[in-house]
Amino acid sequence: MDARKNRRSLAGSTANALRTSGPRPDPTAEAGCLYRFILSPDSTHRPGGRRGPPSPRHPPPPLRAEAAPNIILNNPRKRNALSLSMLQSLREDLLHDVKSKDLRVIIISAEGPVFCSGHDLKELSSEDDVKHHSRVFEVCAEVMTLIQKIPVPVIAKVNGLATAAGCQLVASCDIAVASEKSQFATPGVNIGLFCSTPAVALGRSLPRKVALEMLFTGEPLSAQEALMHGLVSKVVPEDKLEEETMKISHKICESSKSVLALGKATFYRQMTQDLDAAYKMTTQVMVDNLTLRDGQEGIEAFIQKRKPVWSHSQDEKK
Repeated sequence: MDARKNRRSLAGSTANALRTSGPRPDPTAEAGCLYRFILSPDSTHRPGGRRGPPSPRHPPPPLRAEAAPNIILNNPRKRNALSLSMLQSLREDLLHDVKSKDLRVIIISAEGPVFCSGHDLKELSSEDDVKHHSRVFEVCAEVMTLIQKIPVPVIAKVNGLATAAGCQLVASCDIAVASEKSQFATPGVNIGLFCSTPAVALGRSLPRKVALEMLFTGEPLSAQEALMHGLVSKVVPEDKLEEETMKISHKICESSKSVLALGKATFYRQMTQDLDAAYKMTTQVMVDNLTLRDGQEGIEAFIQKRKPVWSHSQDEKK
């Protein structure tokens, strides 16, 4: 059944996100991946940001089986704008079950022709106060940095336009796979709001002059240009996007979660250091990696010519 035909729109409000999970046809079961979903804007929130049960009169839309642990931006009517409520929900869902051994990779995708248009400009109008504006950008920064801090790889699966904070979201992910029709832009300058926070992620993903041309002109990069300059990892035909994203996801799930977590954290730490400091720090991390149970298991399995049996634990080898 097509979920889009059964999806209820929440008229006149910004998108909230609802996470639900449960048994699904599971091609990643052998790798131990956890399924996760975000469907929006059909969730409800109790005071304090905690989600309440859906109203009996307005049940949530049917879930689609997804062959991935997936966070889905699902408010295409509003171009999947990152409203404050959407950002808060995204933060919650990134953290949900993050310590579970079953959670091994997260994929962020979107419904509709726009992956994400950035902030909801209605929230940034002069009608709202400075305190609210500050909160929007603070939570956005928390989400973008959280993506790189959580211990599992995060993949952006992009099939459409990603602009402003939406482009920032793509740049903040560890890996990004895009369809050929995708485009990327930071057009804030055209409406008098320079994309200064997206520039943080862009400036760390793209060559400086490419990033500045995007920021100064607002002109989009094609998918192929984004690939050439390093904003995305791969570009594939639209009908191959799911297959390629899942191929990467499967490969990640073959490895130890604890080893990947250590490696991801170390990668981002060393990127901020000079060469000598980076080598000093990573040398110690290599030694620490060897003390992990999975560090020794992998080496023993290689020597014994067998498949490793990962514990996914941070425990040291006894």
